[in-house]
Amino acid sequence: MNYTQTELGRIFILRLHQNECIHQIIEKFAIEKQITGALCFFLGGAENQSKVIVGPQDNKTLPPNPVITLLQGIHEGVGVGTIFCDADAKPKLHMHASFGRGNSTITGCIRAGVNVWQIGEVIILELNGGTAKRTKDNKTGFELLET
Repeated sequence: MNYTQTELGRIFILRLHQNECIHQIIEKFAIEKQITGALCFFLGGAENQSKVIVGPQDNKTLPPNPVITLLQGIHEGVGVGTIFCDADAKPKLHMHASFGRGNSTITGCIRAGVNVWQIGEVIILELNGGTAKRTKDNKTGFELLET
C-alpha cells in the first residue's frame, strides 16, 4: 500500500442537464477550476442507451477488452469516484456507479458514456496537498493511482 495525506479544499455542487455526458462535464469543470484531486459523488437519472463498462471480457487478456452494456430505458443512478491528474496534468475522473430500473441493476464504470436523464447532481470535495496522480501501467493498460 502507498498513501499520501491531503486536506479538504473547496466544495462544489453541480447540476447537470439533460443529455450531458457525466464524465466529460465533470472533467471539463475540473480543468476550469484547476482541481487536481477530489472525491466526487453523482445522484440522478441515466438516459436510455447510456454506456456502462461492466468488466473485462476475460481475466487473462491485458490490457483488458472491456464489456460495455447499453442501458435499456431510463435508469436511476448513484455513483462515487475520484478525480486525479494524469501524466499530462489533465484531471481524469474514475467513477463507478449503479443504475437501476425495475428489479434489475447494472454496476460499472461510466467512462464509456453515461448521459444524464433530467436530473444530475454532483458533489465534488476537493483534496489539496497530496501527491496522488494517475500513471499508465503498460501491463494492464489502466491509469493507476500513484501516491
